Amino acid sequence: MKQEMEKERAENEAVENTETNAEANAEAETTAEPPETADAELAEEAATNAEMEALKKTAEEHYQRYLRTQADFDNFRRRARAEKEEFAKYASQKLIEGLLPIVDNFDRAVAASREQRDFEALAKGVEMIQRQLGQLLESEGLKPIEAIGQPFNPELHQAIMQVPAEEGTESGIVVEELQKGYMLKEKVIRPSMVKVTE
Repeated sequence: MKQEMEKERAENEAVENTETNAEANAEAETTAEPPETADAELAEEAATNAEMEALKKTAEEHYQRYLRTQADFDNFRRRARAEKEEFAKYASQKLIEGLLPIVDNFDRAVAASREQRDFEALAKGVEMIQRQLGQLLESEGLKPIEAIGQPFNPELHQAIMQVPAEEGTESGIVVEELQKGYMLKEKVIRPSMVKVTE
């Protein structure tokens, strides 16, 4: 009887082992991939890696270009600042160069008046210098403001005094200019000081 029981147990174990092996084989069959699928996954992974490398290379190129652009911009900003400082330092150079011949003429007039003591010659020389100076300033955009006989304009004139209007004349007309006013291009840099009729 004991032998029968052992025999039965051995048969049960054999059946269990067979079932376990069958389950393991079935599971292995379902999990095992065919060689074609494994090759496709490897190829896809290689393609992904190649794409990642290409993207990294592109990103590095863009970063280097960004650094060069930033350096170029910093250099441009430094150059522009230096040029601006240089321009501000010598902005009046052209005007000064234009004034030098006038200064020379003043020196000559003073020297001649000391030697000859001729008032008329000095007066003519000063008038010529005044014309030369006026032409230079006009070429730079400076022009006198017309005042006498014009209606009073607070943007161009500064009324110092008011005088009674003569018969037959309007009020608010400039009758006398006490100090000449000037415009530089389209901007008033000094208004005319005037007498105006009431």
